[in-house]
Amino acid sequence: MGEHWFWWLLTAAVVVWYSTVVIYVAFRGLFDIRNMLEHLGRKQRQDQP
Repeated sequence: MGEHWFWWLLTAAVVVWYSTVVIYVAFRGLFDIRNMLEHLGRKQRQDQP
């Protein structure tokens, strides 16, 4: 790591950034899907006679 400290640091920063983005998108998607299913369930109950 001695000679290439810059590239190790840059690689670590990119991996942390990418992991953060992936986790954020996964959680937002989970909440969006959950909300969509709740909305569809409410709409289906309202449409029933």
